[in-house]
Amino acid sequence: MNDLFLSYRTTNIPVVNTNMTEEEERELLQHLASEFNKPFTGWDFSYLEGRMEERTHSLPWDYESTVRALLPNCQGLLDMGTGGGEFLASLSPLPEDTCATEGWAPNIDIARKRLKPLGVTVTAITDNDVRLPLNDGRFNLIINRHEPYLAYEIYRLLQSDGVFITQQVGENDNMEINRLLGAPEHLGYREWHCEQGCSELEAAGLTILNKGEAFIETKFYDVGAIVYYLKAIPWQVEDFSVEKYADQLIHLHHLIQKEGYLSVQSHRFFIVAKKEY
Repeated sequence: MNDLFLSYRTTNIPVVNTNMTEEEERELLQHLASEFNKPFTGWDFSYLEGRMEERTHSLPWDYESTVRALLPNCQGLLDMGTGGGEFLASLSPLPEDTCATEGWAPNIDIARKRLKPLGVTVTAITDNDVRLPLNDGRFNLIINRHEPYLAYEIYRLLQSDGVFITQQVGENDNMEINRLLGAPEHLGYREWHCEQGCSELEAAGLTILNKGEAFIETKFYDVGAIVYYLKAIPWQVEDFSVEKYADQLIHLHHLIQKEGYLSVQSHRFFIVAKKEY
């Protein structure tokens, strides 16, 4: 996702009263089903322009600037979870030895087409909990935005004095959506926050140079935007479908009609770590 600032516009959303007829409810649910079926490729949320606002500009760190500051002296760069390669391509010119990994199948070909002209090899991965097929000590900079990783793999892949920069999605991300839908709130994964991430990296042998944690506001201006968003990030509500959550989605529609938007809290944390030897 573009973490600079996402600002979106409402388009083609049915406007109905809170006292909906059965026909109006059917029309709304048909509309939401069409939103769910919209294609999503790369890591491109431009379809939600004007309909969702993620205030990442309020984060107390700047992931992109931190990465760019280290590029001039970088000979080996790895981008973990490159998505469609959008962010990595924006950093061009890239170090001579630049690699990327990607685990979501629809993104792999997109990333390869975008990054091949820049000399970047994209390695497809199927499991974030295994050893990556990359040589020990190959990189002096590893970047990772919102991608799972293993701390000991970061240590193995870094050269001495190499740096790891990551921005992660914390365990309490967007929990208001889950609560309003009556969906599980554990997101299917372990305890995950800044101190946990730092502890694991330190245990693997890295030194923490910088860290931060923050909750930022994200606004959804129509329920269709929420449906599309949940389709794009299926780990948020793993059993999500318009049919299963129809009643809750109708309730969310009324809530947004009344309030003008739904506000949720996005959980992010940031770590810069170094391999001293």
